[in-house]
Amino acid sequence: MPLGIDWPMEFWTEVEKNRSVVVDFLLPTGIYLSFPVSRNANLSTIKQMLWHKAQNEPLFHMLSDPKAYVFTCVNQTAEQQELEDEQQRLCDVRPFLPMLRLVTRQGDRMEKLINSQISLLIGKGLHEFDCLQDPEVNDFRTKMCQFSEEAAAHRQQLGWEAWLQYSFPLQLEPSTRSWGDSNTSQISNPDLLVNVKFEGSRESFTIQVSTKDVPLALMACALQKKAKVYQHLTMEQPEDYVLQVNGRHEYLYGSYLLCQFKYICSCLHSGQTPHLTMVHSSSILAMRDEQSRPAPQVQKPHTKPPPIPMKKPSSVSLWSLGQPFCIELIQGSKINADEQMKLVVQAGLFHGNEMLCKTISSLEVSVCSEPMWKQHLEFDINICDLPRMARLCFALYAVMEKAKKAYSSKKKSKKEDCPIAWANLMLFDYKDQLKTGELCLYMWPSVPGGPRPSRERLLEGEASRTGSPTTTSLLPSDEKGDLVLNALELLDFSFPDCHVGSFAIRSLQKLTDDELFQCLLQLVQVLKYKSYLDCELTQFLLDRALANRKIGHFLFWHLRYSEMHVPSVALRFGLIMEAYFRGSTHHMKVLMKQVEALSKLKALSDFVKVSSQKTTKPQTKELMHLYMRQDTYLEALSHLQSPLDPSTMLAEVCVERCTFMDSKMKPLWIMYSSEEAGSADSVGIIFKNGDDLRQDMLTLQMIQLMDALWKQEGLDLRMTPYGCLPTGDCMGLIEAVQHSDTIANIQLNQSNLAAMAAFNKDALLNWLKSKNPGCPVSWSYMPGPGASLPCPQLPEETSLCEACSVAALHSPQLFHIDFGHFLGNFKTKFGINRERVPFILTHDFVHVIQQGKTSDNEKFERFRGYCEQAYSILQRHGLLFLQLFTLMQAAGLPELSSSKDIQYLKDTLALGKTEEEGLKHFRVKFNEALRESWKTKVNWLAHNLTKDNRQ
Repeated sequence: MPLGIDWPMEFWTEVEKNRSVVVDFLLPTGIYLSFPVSRNANLSTIKQMLWHKAQNEPLFHMLSDPKAYVFTCVNQTAEQQELEDEQQRLCDVRPFLPMLRLVTRQGDRMEKLINSQISLLIGKGLHEFDCLQDPEVNDFRTKMCQFSEEAAAHRQQLGWEAWLQYSFPLQLEPSTRSWGDSNTSQISNPDLLVNVKFEGSRESFTIQVSTKDVPLALMACALQKKAKVYQHLTMEQPEDYVLQVNGRHEYLYGSYLLCQFKYICSCLHSGQTPHLTMVHSSSILAMRDEQSRPAPQVQKPHTKPPPIPMKKPSSVSLWSLGQPFCIELIQGSKINADEQMKLVVQAGLFHGNEMLCKTISSLEVSVCSEPMWKQHLEFDINICDLPRMARLCFALYAVMEKAKKAYSSKKKSKKEDCPIAWANLMLFDYKDQLKTGELCLYMWPSVPGGPRPSRERLLEGEASRTGSPTTTSLLPSDEKGDLVLNALELLDFSFPDCHVGSFAIRSLQKLTDDELFQCLLQLVQVLKYKSYLDCELTQFLLDRALANRKIGHFLFWHLRYSEMHVPSVALRFGLIMEAYFRGSTHHMKVLMKQVEALSKLKALSDFVKVSSQKTTKPQTKELMHLYMRQDTYLEALSHLQSPLDPSTMLAEVCVERCTFMDSKMKPLWIMYSSEEAGSADSVGIIFKNGDDLRQDMLTLQMIQLMDALWKQEGLDLRMTPYGCLPTGDCMGLIEAVQHSDTIANIQLNQSNLAAMAAFNKDALLNWLKSKNPGCPVSWSYMPGPGASLPCPQLPEETSLCEACSVAALHSPQLFHIDFGHFLGNFKTKFGINRERVPFILTHDFVHVIQQGKTSDNEKFERFRGYCEQAYSILQRHGLLFLQLFTLMQAAGLPELSSSKDIQYLKDTLALGKTEEEGLKHFRVKFNEALRESWKTKVNWLAHNLTKDNRQ
C-alpha cells in the first residue's frame, strides 16, 4: 500500500470477506517492505514472514536475532505503541494505519504494555498527560498513582477472606441492615432445600436448612453429609470453605442469614432450588496470587544533579492583607463589534451566585483590533475577606446610542448595552494561593437575541455560567457551585463552599458500599464541576473502588463512556482512571476484554442497520450469524464478565439464538450459554447503538433506591430492576428479559381484529393464567416520581403486594421497558398529547387485580392500600430524591435540564405538604387515572393499528 494513503479508522472493526490486508514494514536497517498478510495472523507469524522476505533484501546481515526486535505501530489514540505481546492478532492490534516498524527492544516490556493498555482503556494516550507540563496535573497524577499502587501492594497481603470481600462483594437485599424477625417471619416456609456440591466433584447433595441459618451452618451440614457418605474419619472445618453460586462470580459468606442474600431470595420467590458449590480457601488464595502480581512501577526519569538552591519565594498570609482587592485591565484582542460603538468591561466578584461586592465598570474605549484600557479596577472588599472559592467574572459589552423617538422632546440621548462576551476566573489555584501576574482569558460569546439585561443583571447571569475557555484552565469553573453546594448541604455535608473538606469526606466515609454505589453518579457530578483537581474526594473514591471491585467496575464505565466524550472533563476523569488502573492491573485486563467485545458489537450493529435497509429480516439475520461465526467474533464475544453485572459470566455466545429487533436503531439481541456445565439456563444482553441510555439507567437506579426505602419500612414489593449501562455516547447494554411479549402483542393474539384488541379486557388475564396455570394472579403499581407507567408483576399467593418487576424469572411477570414519562415528559404525536393520564391504571389491570371477578372489591382496595403506603414512604424521603435529581441536572440529560423538571418532582411527591395532604393528592391522581383509562385504551388502539411485532 502506498505510504500516506487515507485509511478508515473503523476498518479493523468492519467485517470483510477478504481477510488479508497489505501492510507496510520498516526494518531497523531502513529497508521498506510491503506485502499482504492475514488480518487474523498473530504478530509472531507476521515476524517470521517478514524475516523470510528480508533475507533477499540488502543489509540483512546487519540484523540480529528476531527476538531482539519488537513491532511498533501508531495506535488508535495516536500514540506510538510497542507490541510486546506477539500472540496478538493484527485485527486485535488495530493500528491507526496498516504500518508496522521493527525496532530494538528497549525499556521494561511489562511497564510499556500496561501503559499502552491504560491508554487504550481511557481513550487518551498517557503521553498527552506528560505533554501538558502542568504543575497541577503532575502533582495530582503523582499523588493519586502513588496512593493506588500502595493500595495494590496492601491488597497482596490480604488473607483469603478479606481478599474475597474485595473481589466478590456480597449481593444482599436492601433491607439487610434493618432485618429482623418481623421481616423473616413474612416467609411462609422457613425450610429451604439447597443443592450443594464440592469444587472439582460432579456429585452433589440436597440439604434441608432454615432460611434463618447462616452460610457457615449450611457448609457444616454439607461436610457432615459428605463425611457420612464417604465415611471420612477426619472432619473438615466449614471455616475453611466458602459458598459460590454455580456459574457465577458470586459468593455467600459472613454472618448474614441465607434469606438476606439476593440469590437465595430470588430462588425463594421463583420456587427454584439454589445450586451452590463449596470452594476451599486454598482456591481463593490461588486466585489472589494470580490476580495480585505486583504491577510495574511507573518509570522514573534518570536522576540529575540537584540544581543550585534558589531563594525561596516570599509568601504572606492573606489574612494579613487588609488592602482592597484590585486588578489591572490591560487590553483585548479580536473583538467583533461595530466601529461606531464603544467597548466596556464590567467586573464582579462572586461566591457561587452571591455577589461579594459592587460590580465595577471600566472606561469606554473605541472599537479596534486590540482595544486598550490599562485601567486600575479596585473592588470594595479587602483581600483578607476573599473566600477560597471566590470567582472573578467579566462581561464585555458594546455601548451604542439609542435611536431617538420622533415624539420625544428630550434632548439627552440614552445609551444601550449590547452583550458581546464573558469569562470567569477562579481567584485561587489548586495550592490555595491567590493567582497573580498577567493572565490571558479566552471569552465565551454571549447568546445572541433575547432580551438585553441591565449591566448588573448581565454580569450576574454570566457569573452562573461555565468558566472561560482559557487554554491554561484545566477544568470548567465552579459555575454550578451553588447547585452542588445546596444538594450536598441537604445531604448533611455541611461545608462553606464547593471545596470538599475533611468534614464532607468523613460524612462520605459513613456510606456503605451499596449506598455509595447508589450515589456514584451524583458524586461524579460533584467532581465534574470542581474548579480544581480535588485530591481529597478523588482519593476517597479511589479508596472505595480499590477496596470493592464492583464499585471500581461501574466507576470506570461511568467515567469512560458517560463523561470522557465531554472535552471539558476528559482530562480530569482520564487522570482518575489512570490512577485506578495503577492499583488494579488485573481488573484492567477484564475491562479490556469487555471493551473489545463492545467494539465487535458496534461493528455488527452498524452492519445490521445498513443490511436491514437492503434485504429482508431473515436474510440480514442469516448474514449476521455468518459474521458472528468468524473466529475474531467468537473469541471476542465469548467468555467475559458481563459489563452489566461483573458477577455474571457470559460463556459461549449462542449464534443461532442471536437476532436483532425491529425498532429504529435495530438493537442486537445476543444470547449466551450458562457458565455452569450442563445447565440449561441462558443469559441475554441487548446492545443498543443510537439511543441515550443514561435516563433509563438513572430511572432504574431510583427504582432500586425506592425498593431499599420500602424494605427498610417493612414493605416488600418484589422489585427486580433489570440491568442497564451506557457504554458509549448514545450506546449501551440492557439486560434481556427472555420469554417475554408486549401487551400490544398479547392483545392482538387474543383478538380477531386489531381495532378491538385494545378493548379486550380479558386478553391480559387469560395470557397470565395460561403462562401460570394453577396459581393465582396478583398485580400492583409502583407510584414513582419519575416513571409514571404502572410496573406490574405476578404471581405469588402472599400478603405482600407485587410491584415493579423488570426482570423476568421463571414465573410470568409484567415489566416496564419504556421510561418516556420521565419527570412528566409525556409523548406527543402531531403536536397532540397522546398520554393524558397521570399514570396508567386501566380496567384491564383492575380486571387482573380482581382475578376476573367484578364484585371482588377487597383485592382492589388492598391493592390501593399498598399503593398509598408506598407513596407515603416516598413522600417522607422526598427530599433525598430532590437532592439526587438536582445534582443530576448537571449531567446533560434532555429530560432533566430545567427547573420545571425538578418542580414536577416536587409536585408529584407533594413536598412541603403533610402526609395526609400528600395522600389526598395521590388519591385524586389515582381516581383520575382510573376514570380516564379510556384515553389510554385509545392510545393503545393507535399503537396496535400501526405496529405488529408478533413473530
